[in-house]
Amino acid sequence: MPICRALKSAVLEKILSRVDQIEPGEVQALLSRLVREKGFLQKVFEALREGVLLLDQNGEVSFINQAGCGFFGTTPEQTQGKLLNEVVRGLNWDHLKGSTRSTVSRDLEVFYPENRYLNFYLSPIAEEEDEADYGYVMLVRDVTSSRAEAEEEIESEKLNALTLLAAGVAHEIGNPLNSLSLHLQLLERKVRKLEEREQESLGDHLSTARNEIGRLDIILKQFLQAIRPSAPERKLDDLHEILDQSLQALRPELESRDISVTLDLAENLPSLEFDRTQIQQALYNLIRNAYQAVSSPDGEITIRSSANEYEVILSIADNGSGMSPEAMGAMFEPFQTTKASGTGLGLLIVRRIVREHGGELEVQSEEEVGTTVTLFFPRTDKQVRLLEDQAPIEI
Repeated sequence: MPICRALKSAVLEKILSRVDQIEPGEVQALLSRLVREKGFLQKVFEALREGVLLLDQNGEVSFINQAGCGFFGTTPEQTQGKLLNEVVRGLNWDHLKGSTRSTVSRDLEVFYPENRYLNFYLSPIAEEEDEADYGYVMLVRDVTSSRAEAEEEIESEKLNALTLLAAGVAHEIGNPLNSLSLHLQLLERKVRKLEEREQESLGDHLSTARNEIGRLDIILKQFLQAIRPSAPERKLDDLHEILDQSLQALRPELESRDISVTLDLAENLPSLEFDRTQIQQALYNLIRNAYQAVSSPDGEITIRSSANEYEVILSIADNGSGMSPEAMGAMFEPFQTTKASGTGLGLLIVRRIVREHGGELEVQSEEEVGTTVTLFFPRTDKQVRLLEDQAPIEI
């Protein structure tokens, strides 16, 4: 397979232009060396984890290594001789090349054969002494993991900033709330001494004030729990029992909204080491989110559980309003919520709790169809297993 037709022809032209000055034996040696070096360079390119593409002046691919084929879901046979625009759909060769032969470095998101982020470096191949045009070399590397690390770092910085804010919130709001609660108790004592008619008149106002103070206190606690998590105190526990407790706590609200809950639970689900309080809080938040998203009387929540040799899986699905792509993109951002009275901290708290238990959370949603939240908890009783024998690889 030729590495680069333009490069090869340019080298041959140089050799032919000077062939009358070289002895026949030297010509043979030079050509043999050229063939050996070509084979060596090709082996080097194939050994690289980075993708290597060689292109002519028109953007036609003359060589692609195996790593490049893997990135773009193609083969050397399918790629060689094709324009770069055809190999990597969405790239505009004329725009990339520009009016001058300059080096270009860009990021790229591909969706086939799998969704990943790539960085490519496109550089012209030319000799400074005569500026002969040999085409271009394109180096491609996978930056998916580094991009994910950068996103995690940004998320960590956000949480650190919120932690500093939490200290001020706890002081500036927590203390006045305690003071308000105390004065409210004193007012209630004085109201009890009034006549019954006056008690009824003031009682409604006091009840409203008490409820609002309680709501502010809950928001403050949720905020602090989301940002300053406590280490889970794990004990061997049954996930189904924790789920049942969460459903019992929410049963009055579910019944008042006429929302049905369907359980499809696996038998003999293995026990795991849970912090019961934290897991119950996570399930409570998810079920509450689910019933707030559906409308009665057709509202339905389906809860399923299963297990394999690696993990225990629990999913909570609703047939509610679902989320738009924009809402999905911001669902873990603090204070981002689609609810009129929501805090935007519920899913952030759930994800933090699940990750504290070594698990992960997955959300699938579609507008006017519903949302499914799936929790994955790793099993602690994994055993080693022998893999099937494989035939020896011939080198």
